[in-house]
Amino acid sequence: MTQMGEQGGARAKVADAKRRRRKQFRIFGAVVTVAAIGGGIYWFATRNLESTDDAFIEADVVQIAPQVGGMVAALHFTDNQWVQRGQPLIEIDPQDYQAQLDSAKANLAVALAARQAAEADLDLTRKTTGAAIDQARHGVEEAKELVSEARQQADAASADATRAASDVKRYQSLLHFGGASQQRFEQAEADARATNARWRAAQLAGTAAVAQEAQARAKLVDALAAPQRIAQKEAQLANVTAKVQQARAELQAAELNLSYTRIVAPSSGRMAKRAVNVGDVVQKNQALAALVVDPPWVIANFKETQLTRMRPGQPVSVRVDALPRHLFHGRVDSFQPGTGARFSLLPPENATGNYVKVVQRVPVKIVFDHLDDQLVHQLAPGMSVVPEVDVAAKPGTGK
Repeated sequence: MTQMGEQGGARAKVADAKRRRRKQFRIFGAVVTVAAIGGGIYWFATRNLESTDDAFIEADVVQIAPQVGGMVAALHFTDNQWVQRGQPLIEIDPQDYQAQLDSAKANLAVALAARQAAEADLDLTRKTTGAAIDQARHGVEEAKELVSEARQQADAASADATRAASDVKRYQSLLHFGGASQQRFEQAEADARATNARWRAAQLAGTAAVAQEAQARAKLVDALAAPQRIAQKEAQLANVTAKVQQARAELQAAELNLSYTRIVAPSSGRMAKRAVNVGDVVQKNQALAALVVDPPWVIANFKETQLTRMRPGQPVSVRVDALPRHLFHGRVDSFQPGTGARFSLLPPENATGNYVKVVQRVPVKIVFDHLDDQLVHQLAPGMSVVPEVDVAAKPGTGK
């Protein structure tokens, strides 16, 4: 009896163990089935989504730097302030540049006056050239006539002087032989002296006429040299015209330098990295602050294997770590034409040494859709985000 009881207990234990194993198998099968169903549902729900946690907010950052040096007279922004395009940011003391502008204006006025005088001189030279030549030629003709007339008068006076000298000799012989009176002889001598005086005067007049003719010819030569004088006047006008242009360029440069003393925001955005205070003496191109320009965007570094079905224009859901309760929407904008490693400071040289294939990442630009001002101000470059791209949607449709 005892043996039979022990055998029955052993059979009961074996049957109970089998039941427990069958129960465990059923539980395991149920768990595997639920896991498989859950995995299938997850795969079905996410099969068209590509995501990465290697993504960050980006924005254009503009360095605010002066184009002229000087002392900072006013500062119109504070740390992290949002500013609008064209809003004044920094004012540099303009007194030195105002003085340069006034000096440039005065130099331009002097140059314009000099050009006006050169133009008038050139115009007068051109107008008087023809008349001067005609007058000089007429003067030469008149001088020639005067020389001819003076020579004729000199010849006539010479003939009279010769005749008067012959009369003196004849009357002197007649006076010796008693054929003429003393009075007539003295009259002949007086006539001879008078004719000699007229002859000398005629010679002097002829010499003066020759000198006058030479002077007239010199005037004609000078008048004929008028084209050279016109060319000289034109060269002088060109010189002063160039000085006018130079003065205008200096005036424009002075006006620009004066305008550079007032620095305004080139775009709307937020100020960062302020490194200037009122009273500081700054230099040209010195970095004084940074302007983070709106709007921001996302740079997501997807694996190259994730880009097979990704296209520009596909919709993107973006979660920002700093704003976990808000879901942003955007779209794929463009792909960088190269991997991140290719554009790094020291790109890999795969043709040397041992090679191990590594999946590369390609930066993808994602832009936001319909960001309001409050959200824009909460997004800053460098923030971590997690984008999900719907690669099944047609580009630009969101479906």
